[in-house]
Amino acid sequence: MVSERGLQVLRAIVQDYVDTREPVGSKAIVERHAFGVSAATIRNDMALLEDEELIAAPHTSSGRVPTDKGYRVFVDHLAQLRPLTPAQRQAIAAFLEGPGDLDDALARTVRVLSQLTGQVALVQYPSFARANVTHVELVPLGGGRMIVIVVTDTGRVSQRVVWVRAELDESDTARMRAEIGTVLVGRSVREGLHRIAEHQAASPASPGELRLATEAVLRVVAEELEDFRQDRLVMAGSANLARREADFRGSIYPLLEAIEEQVTLLRLMGEMVADEQGLAASIGRENEQFGLSEASIVTSDYDAPGAHARVGVLGPTRMDYSSNLAAVRAVARYLTRLLDEDDQGR
Repeated sequence: MVSERGLQVLRAIVQDYVDTREPVGSKAIVERHAFGVSAATIRNDMALLEDEELIAAPHTSSGRVPTDKGYRVFVDHLAQLRPLTPAQRQAIAAFLEGPGDLDDALARTVRVLSQLTGQVALVQYPSFARANVTHVELVPLGGGRMIVIVVTDTGRVSQRVVWVRAELDESDTARMRAEIGTVLVGRSVREGLHRIAEHQAASPASPGELRLATEAVLRVVAEELEDFRQDRLVMAGSANLARREADFRGSIYPLLEAIEEQVTLLRLMGEMVADEQGLAASIGRENEQFGLSEASIVTSDYDAPGAHARVGVLGPTRMDYSSNLAAVRAVARYLTRLLDEDDQGR
């Protein structure tokens, strides 16, 4: 059982090690922190922390560094998050405010979060499997091509160019639009996919030109609806891993591979347990089953109309957890507000 002063010493070691990247000794703690006790007393506290495997000596020096278990205890006992500066809050607001669709909002989110934290920033797309299709628009381009636009009540918009082969006049386009609208509009993404499958199964064996064009459009719409309900990530700041390579005990290759594949990170983010504030952290060896024992990830929940997901940062275990948790929480709150305002404005 760690005493209250022991926790304060652990906090000092974590903070100093994050700031300096150097092992922390008792003399440095006495000089930098107002404990009001001697260096000998701090050494005794450090010995107890070492017995609990919360700190360790990286080599023969008198300094100590936090272990993964130490970082976990530090995060679990954070009395408060390090507040963002007014400049940081202004930067978040400037990045996230303004017109744009969901794709644009999430891209801006990871850019600002990566800049704030110096880590790899991640944001999950909300799962829109229960969203309803509100509109399907067809815009002929000529040359047998057509723009297909699908809109849901959660603000998700997809736009694809489809080659329909045939040159359709205004009347044919209107008929196709009405037919596709009957199949999809007012139905959920999940139900829409089911209805498209039924519609395709009922198509005549020898379809005409308009029927072929309609089926081509429906195939593309089905691909887009399938994408709407898939979990995926938007990321920024991968180059920060290379800049922080010295903070990793081993290779950063598993992290780069996870960033490229996404599946591992999605599984990890999906299994993290959030506290009452929607914040979660998975530290070092806690990620071993995902092949990411060299890294930590901190996240915050955010809400989108009809769905929710997570935003977070990925980096070395030697990270500023207090500041990073504060940053992901602030960005998540701004993003929730932005998406809610966009939904109310439609």
